[in-house]
Amino acid sequence: MNASDGGGYGPRATYPVEQSSMSRRRWFALLTAAVVVLGVVLAVIGFQKFGNPDVSGETTGFFLTGPDTVDVQFTVDRADPSTPVACVVKARSKDGAEVGRREVLIVGGSAQRVGVRTTIHTSAQPVIGEVFGCDPNVPPYLTRTDKP
Repeated sequence: MNASDGGGYGPRATYPVEQSSMSRRRWFALLTAAVVVLGVVLAVIGFQKFGNPDVSGETTGFFLTGPDTVDVQFTVDRADPSTPVACVVKARSKDGAEVGRREVLIVGGSAQRVGVRTTIHTSAQPVIGEVFGCDPNVPPYLTRTDKP
């Protein structure tokens, strides 16, 4: 055994043989392809989860009706109009703190877009009312008698 046959000592052990430029290009291409595929998979999952909601609510106006009440007017868009929807509506004070909240049931019907107006009683003087969000998963305690 001598120093030039790669026996763990000598020049080859001290100065290992470098990879060819073709091998480096192949690794770069494989890693680039893997990153692109991973990005596409994450984009598809993100779009399915957040991109096209079945239900959405949008505030169209609010009216300060007293020192501790605010009326919030909003629209609800549903992909399936027969699906009942629960929306959370909240009121905020001047410093941005939430001072009131209400869950509103929007019963199923024939229109994809429904306009709703509801009153929120607050713990401090409100300055704004807004829709926090809407969801087709209606909690069991929210019944048809809870009209907006």
